[in-house]
Amino acid sequence: MNIFEVDGKINKAKLAKDILVPVLGGMVTGFLATKNAKEIYKNLKQPDYSPPSWVFPVVWTSLYTMMGIANYRISLKEKPTKLANGLYDIQLGLNFLWSFLFFRWGLRGTAFTEIAALLTTITLTTYKYYQKDKVAGSLMVPYVLWVAFALNLNYSVWQLNKS
Repeated sequence: MNIFEVDGKINKAKLAKDILVPVLGGMVTGFLATKNAKEIYKNLKQPDYSPPSWVFPVVWTSLYTMMGIANYRISLKEKPTKLANGLYDIQLGLNFLWSFLFFRWGLRGTAFTEIAALLTTITLTTYKYYQKDKVAGSLMVPYVLWVAFALNLNYSVWQLNKS
């Protein structure tokens, strides 16, 4: 099975665009919002299950790639839904916003509320994608699981670092 082939077609230019938007968006967000993230993260009180800082860019690059492929698959379907497309765009915007809230502005409680909204939106996106294309929906599942973990981590860091 070729995950890049949808209904017998591969559109390489669209595939590249759909992967590059979240990957490059994540990189730019990371550069702008988390310039000193390693230092900030290292200096925060963290729960025992907190991963080392190097894990985050590795995981996020993989997740951004998978969500881009999922979006590509949905966009090539005969009748893509406006709701699924809208949910995808909203979750991507919320995803990028979270880094600013948590790292750049230090608003850990606001970041927690925002990541809860993000998880809800990702879950809805995943559900709509799965209804339209099982592979696209399945590609979103690791993202749901990671953000659920990140929600818990965000809450714990917020609680441990209250002034």
